Amino acid sequence: MSSELGTKNMNWVAGIDGCRAGWIVVSLQQTTSTWTHRVALCPKFADVLALTPTPAVIALDMPIGLLDVQQPGGRVCDQQARQLLGRRASSIFTPPTRPMLQATRYEQVRTQGLSIQSFNILPKIREVDQLMTPALQQRVHEAHPELAFMSLAGVPMQHNKKTPEGREERLRILEGAFQGMRQTFENTCRAFKRSEVAVDDVLDAYVLAWTALRIRAGQANHVPDSPPKDRKKLRMEIWYGAPYHIV
Repeated sequence: MSSELGTKNMNWVAGIDGCRAGWIVVSLQQTTSTWTHRVALCPKFADVLALTPTPAVIALDMPIGLLDVQQPGGRVCDQQARQLLGRRASSIFTPPTRPMLQATRYEQVRTQGLSIQSFNILPKIREVDQLMTPALQQRVHEAHPELAFMSLAGVPMQHNKKTPEGREERLRILEGAFQGMRQTFENTCRAFKRSEVAVDDVLDAYVLAWTALRIRAGQANHVPDSPPKDRKKLRMEIWYGAPYHIV
């Protein structure tokens, strides 16, 4: 699908969000005055990395870089992202430590402080951790949809993304960045079964694609300023775009 979205970036970028059926990928590329959208549903993270054309920048809503030993509040980037988000701070889950990735039942990690939300996405975190390398991290960046929406709007979102009010709030924000976004969004939602891809997954993937655009343009920030590395030499950081409206 395509839409008239203008910017100077000439490369493919992608926003990726986990969903029930795997990974929803929104790729964008400029061709003269129009933007080409490619929306894909990938069963595995390896399939995301194998997509062609290869996105120059990927913004991914999944932890990259994990602690080996639990600490209160998780990684420094998780703690600082919550501070930025204010009323939406609870949307930042504390990731598992790397030893927790082997768990197959919640009872194995519940006493270690892992939330049920983090446990439910543990298989996807495991997928990412198995494939991520410092070299791959040069183009695959951890991001977070709520930070992205806050950056785009200038303030944290007021409503939960899973409510009708929250979905409409986020769609209005995306419409301010992408001309014709509402119709594009509706077309994308109709392309997938709700049992495979939720509506908020689509919203998140689009705003992460916006974040990837900002990273590609060199107009993005990350927390912390000097990210520590885990034992795999992966930087533990979360990226978000500097405010910008595509015209």
